[in-house]
Amino acid sequence: MSEAPRARGRPESGSRGPGGPPCYAALDLGTNNCRLLVATPTPGGFRVVEAYSRIVRLGEGLTQTGRLSDAAMERAMAALAVCAEKVRRRKCVRFRAIATQACRGAENGQRFIDRVAEETGLRLQIITPKEEAQLSVAGCVNLLDRQAEAALVVDVGGGSTELSWVDLKGSGLDARPRQFAPWRLPIKAWLSVPIGVVTLAERFPEGERAPDGWYRSMVEAVKEVIAAFPHAEPMRETFQADRAHMVGTSGAITSLAGLHLDLPRYDRNRVDGMWMTRDQCEAAADRLIQLTPAERAAQACIGPDRADLVLAGAAILQAVQEVWPCSRVRVADRGLREGILLSLMSEQKPRRRRRGGRGRRPVEAAS
Repeated sequence: MSEAPRARGRPESGSRGPGGPPCYAALDLGTNNCRLLVATPTPGGFRVVEAYSRIVRLGEGLTQTGRLSDAAMERAMAALAVCAEKVRRRKCVRFRAIATQACRGAENGQRFIDRVAEETGLRLQIITPKEEAQLSVAGCVNLLDRQAEAALVVDVGGGSTELSWVDLKGSGLDARPRQFAPWRLPIKAWLSVPIGVVTLAERFPEGERAPDGWYRSMVEAVKEVIAAFPHAEPMRETFQADRAHMVGTSGAITSLAGLHLDLPRYDRNRVDGMWMTRDQCEAAADRLIQLTPAERAAQACIGPDRADLVLAGAAILQAVQEVWPCSRVRVADRGLREGILLSLMSEQKPRRRRRGGRGRRPVEAAS
């Protein structure tokens, strides 16, 4: 069995020197975060050379107005300008920048995309929910337990949640790194729920102290949508027999994991790839419910930026676990960006570079 593509090591300092390995870059502009990853290929996947993440809350207020607010767009523009400069400085040979639910759903989403291109040179592509689900699975493929028969990859975003049911006995998981393709993954069913941590928290405001039944109301709202999805039912027996596991990828889920470990500060090396039981996930959520937003903000693995969103993420995870029970959850501090990088590095027909032509614009998105 060949090794699945994966990210290796911590970010390295310094730019690519003459004759050094080429840099690839992936940017994910979500409803809550703006994230950039720059990496170089390795025989087993890639090595990260630079990572950047900024909480911008692009989708703040979107559910009420249907539009991206001026303040949210300014926050995102500031982060995107930093990303554009990093990509140029690294002289990346391939680069792809995507936008997800906030730009998909906003009335002025495309106008914002056009403004980003004009002011920063970044050409963002608004991807479909299906491609978002594929890339999320691709980014987590190395965390899938091949001893199980199936997995449910849950990508909790700010404005939507993608669920992908993966057949672990199917083909497409063991391709060599340079032959890897997200669209070939054995995803048997996928669902995009237009509920994420930002939209759910805005729908169920907490206040200074959570009212009785507040958390349970969030869980039930998400369960109602997931339970109505029929296309994954052929895999129900596998889950009921506990021959499947879950992979959870989001800042809220990694925060739960850090709380469960009682980490004095967040440590990706300890969180990414760790296993939690369903009971441990619920116990961590129960601990957070007892805290005020200010007390949650003081938690080392949560902080003020996620204090008002982490319980919405926990509620989404719990809703999925109640509808599709799994005794084990693998925590993933990886996802869309890693999936983009793997797909860029393994394209079957990469563009041929013209001899003598090195003037390619470094911030253009890959085709």
